[in-house]
Amino acid sequence: MYDPTRLAALVAVSEAGSITRAAERLGYTVPALSQQLAKLEREAGAPLLVRHHRGARLTGAGELLLARARRVLDEMEQARHELAQLADLSGDRLSVGTFTDAGIQLLPPALTAFRRAHPDIELTVRGYEPPLGVAAVAAGEVDLALTHTYEPTAPAPLPASLTAEPVLVEELVLVTSPGHALASASARLPLSELAGHPLISVAPAHPPRQGVESALAAAGATPSVLVETPNYALVCALVSSGLGIAVVPEMVARAPAAPVGVRLLEPGNLRRTISVVHRTDEPHPAADTFRALLRGAFGRSAG
Repeated sequence: MYDPTRLAALVAVSEAGSITRAAERLGYTVPALSQQLAKLEREAGAPLLVRHHRGARLTGAGELLLARARRVLDEMEQARHELAQLADLSGDRLSVGTFTDAGIQLLPPALTAFRRAHPDIELTVRGYEPPLGVAAVAAGEVDLALTHTYEPTAPAPLPASLTAEPVLVEELVLVTSPGHALASASARLPLSELAGHPLISVAPAHPPRQGVESALAAAGATPSVLVETPNYALVCALVSSGLGIAVVPEMVARAPAAPVGVRLLEPGNLRRTISVVHRTDEPHPAADTFRALLRGAFGRSAG
């Protein structure tokens, strides 16, 4: 384990070109800095510097360690910055927008961890069906919001003051009533095999789902029931009762309100991306901390 103080000394010598100038920059005496560098060389097990009459230059080993030293020091500086932000959270507030699925399955563990770490923060959770959460963040109604986009639908552009960070990318999968023939095999089901089967069409006029609905129509799935808003708990209940099949996000299918059969589709290019949208034009330590919790707990991408 290398001492960060000694790594900083190596970086300073590299940038200053001499031990004397590096010592002045760091506020050390030359003997004290030389001692730190000698200890670093013992830790490294190799000479790191070559002294000459005009200063000092790094050896090959020194150059190798220098690159790592800079990364270590950068990470430590970032950690100091984030810890300073945490210290500023006292008395702050956090308002979070969410849609139903994310509010049920993603938010509770993240909010619980946030509450344990920051019990004095006032928390507010509000419901917004995408893309309304984006508008709520832009208008200042909430500090951040969970929203979603679907593939193959092109995402709507965000206002210039906002950015979206993906926290979960999941496939859309087939759900059927228990014991349905389409769910009886484990291999991926070609989308064309949905042709002729009664489909529970999920929000056919909803902009985020329109590309998905078009793909299902092109595959020949016949709409049987139209659900005007993407209430996936309702959709799974209708599927479970035998009213039709449906294509829903995998997160929903694996934890349905009613028993359903589940099968992956081929090709696996129908997807939903859940993102957290936040402002970039003003600092908000509590929101930054909560976003880090979401990234750590749920960040993954489709393979």
